[in-house]
Amino acid sequence: MLFLDILQSGWEALLEYLSAHVLTCLVPAFFIAGAIAMFVSQASVIKYFGAKAKKVLAYSVASVSGAILAVCSCTILPLFAGIHKRGAGLGPAIAFLYSGPAINILAVVYSAKLLGFDLGLARAIGAIIFSVVIGLIMAFIWRNEEFEKANNPGELALPQDEERSKPQGITLFYFAILVGILVFGAAQKWLITGVLLLVLGLVLYRWFERSELKYWMEQTWDLFKKIFPILIAGVFVAGIIKALLPQHVVEVWLGGNGLRATFIASIFGTLMYFSTLTEVPIIRALMDLGMGRGPALTLLLAGPALSLPNMIVIARIMGVKKTAVYVLLVVIMATITGMIFGNLIL
Repeated sequence: MLFLDILQSGWEALLEYLSAHVLTCLVPAFFIAGAIAMFVSQASVIKYFGAKAKKVLAYSVASVSGAILAVCSCTILPLFAGIHKRGAGLGPAIAFLYSGPAINILAVVYSAKLLGFDLGLARAIGAIIFSVVIGLIMAFIWRNEEFEKANNPGELALPQDEERSKPQGITLFYFAILVGILVFGAAQKWLITGVLLLVLGLVLYRWFERSELKYWMEQTWDLFKKIFPILIAGVFVAGIIKALLPQHVVEVWLGGNGLRATFIASIFGTLMYFSTLTEVPIIRALMDLGMGRGPALTLLLAGPALSLPNMIVIARIMGVKKTAVYVLLVVIMATITGMIFGNLIL
């Protein structure tokens, strides 16, 4: 029976993910990633996110660019893969990867409303600082590789950049519509989403050639088939882990604001998958049952940005070694920050 219960938990997690997040979040994210690969020139990516880009500009843009996206740790992956594929520097790409799901406006406001203003503010500030610090550390560790990438732009050149360039106004409008579909679809604002889909159809009909649409679909499908199967397997495994970690056990070990509680919170948050905004009511429930505010902040900083499915896919995109260092940095920083925060407010 226990084995069947564990499988049932994995199956339920998979069904919940497919029904609640694939259509409204993940599918639009894949189309945006495909559009990035198609219409955002490599020169633009390198200018703002590349290894030779001004650090202040690159990290500033990367650390706050996820603010308008209501995305989870898995939905951000196609977008990360898109800018990584186009030649973004490791540091800014990592900053975007972390901040995207951690700092979206909906999640920060919801956190402040349900968990308290101090936790909402700490989440926003912590996510921005984390993304920059982790990105800088990753870039420093692999500085030789980044130097090589910056000085060999020819290896990344794509012939379709010139062919597929469009007036800046049209490109910005096109991406604004795609982001709007992602944001309002995730918020289940169906009327607005429907209007945006209609506008997108008109834009594609008026300004896009058939060959461009075909290439867009090819890029989207390429990312989808590389990421989605692994993502689904990871969500299923995360559901199994949830069954193996009963809630009452988590409550016992997350009490207080000490090192043990915050460290366990960071590990728990790192492994578990939290869809967009769902981490907030879960943390509220755990706090009502005795979890300290320090571990709560730790979960807010580690949980949305990482998950087992997320880590599996990241490892495929940038390698196991880089992924391991990235995860370790998130765990360490989330643990220390949660412990400091929990003891400062006492």
